[in-house]
Amino acid sequence: MSELIQGGVNLMLMGMGSVFVFLTLLVFGTMLMSKIIMQMPGTAEPETPSKVSNRNSGEDLAEIAAVAAAIKQIHQKSS
Repeated sequence: MSELIQGGVNLMLMGMGSVFVFLTLLVFGTMLMSKIIMQMPGTAEPETPSKVSNRNSGEDLAEIAAVAAAIKQIHQKSS
């Protein structure tokens, strides 16, 4: 019985070791490809817009009021 357990442990360690090696190679390969692609011309990072939206504060207040009214109405119905 101990030979069977020893064989199972050996198989488990070999499997876990091979998965670890594969995942390590995958991570390093991905990092290498990323570095190569970033050095290519025309692959600059996209610019992030500094201002997300052009809405007026009046529109924001109206939207907040509408959401607050909807929440109040839902709470009144459930009570």
